[in-house]
Amino acid sequence: MRAMSKKKSKVPSNVIAQNRRARFDYNLLDTFEAGVALMGWEVKSLRAGNVQLTDTYVFLRNGEAFLVGAQISPLETASTHVSPEPMRTRKLLLNKRELAKLVAATSKKGQTCVCTQLHWKGHLVKARIALAEGKKTHDKRDTEKSRDWDRQKQRVIRDNVKQ
Repeated sequence: MRAMSKKKSKVPSNVIAQNRRARFDYNLLDTFEAGVALMGWEVKSLRAGNVQLTDTYVFLRNGEAFLVGAQISPLETASTHVSPEPMRTRKLLLNKRELAKLVAATSKKGQTCVCTQLHWKGHLVKARIALAEGKKTHDKRDTEKSRDWDRQKQRVIRDNVKQ
């Protein structure tokens, strides 16, 4: 008999949250790493894992980038001295060259910029953002089929190797 072991997580320990929906809805073309301007209560909430990245996108205006739609739920202790706003727009910190590349790419038809991940880099919170093109419905079906086929191949290989 095999000993039951804990299932290993595929997410590294420095990852705070991932936006898996973005990989399903978009073809990710190019990725960037940006700093996120946060308040103190937001950092504490991130350490507790109270964040949701579904339906987040990056909004570019006047040479600045903003993260829109990220929900950081406050801890109970935060509401005593601050009035927390979970859905506020947060500024992303990028250099001018990266901002220029993002502005040029998003001005093209069909391309947008989405946040795919929040992670720790030392004591700083970084956002991984990506230039993306929207997938059509048939592309999404193809992605699901290939993912299912890969899973099935892994099962067959694993079962044949053990015997």
